[in-house]
Amino acid sequence: MTDPMTHSDTRIALITGASRGLGAALAEALAPAYHIVAVARTTGALEDLDDRIKARGGQATLAPMDIADANAMATLCRGIHDRWGKVDLWLHAAIHAAPLTPANFIDAKDWSKSVAVNATATSVLIPYVSPLLGDSGRAVFFDDPQAGEKFHGTYGATKAAQMALARSWAAETVRTGPRVEVVEPRPMATATRARFHPGEDRDRLARPADEAARLLDLLQLR
Repeated sequence: MTDPMTHSDTRIALITGASRGLGAALAEALAPAYHIVAVARTTGALEDLDDRIKARGGQATLAPMDIADANAMATLCRGIHDRWGKVDLWLHAAIHAAPLTPANFIDAKDWSKSVAVNATATSVLIPYVSPLLGDSGRAVFFDDPQAGEKFHGTYGATKAAQMALARSWAAETVRTGPRVEVVEPRPMATATRARFHPGEDRDRLARPADEAARLLDLLQLR
């Protein structure tokens, strides 16, 4: 991460899974009201996002990191602490969408990667980010209930595990903070959706930018 901003009054939005889709749209929508810490594996996509944020008059810190790498996430959160001492808002949009497959043909590598990104990384990030959020920050998770749907065994099970963690954290912090919320986006014209529904009429789906705006209004974040 490279960015000179260290002002304690700067509002910080950490967005995991920020390179494309809903995560990128949220990052753009929140700039310039927040300084965006954008986390994703794809450097080129993050650089494109940075250009769009700058065009809106905002600023971003790019963190091309794998959220499944616990050491990288520790470095990320330590860097945020040293630079700003806090996170005001965490939006967790990162997800791994394994190929659709019958349960009796689930690939071991696809399963392991899905567990690592969708479930284990969330279990690592919550303890790391929680101290940065303190009692007044907010964390938002995005549900996509596919558990039990045919051919969605890997994705559905690991996404459900992520949501279970988020909802437990939300229940535990009602009195103490931070404020933890789970929202369900409408079907969007994203790469993940295209993998699950090839040939679908994408004109009938929400644009990520429109859905980001709707969710931020729902959450009263703008």
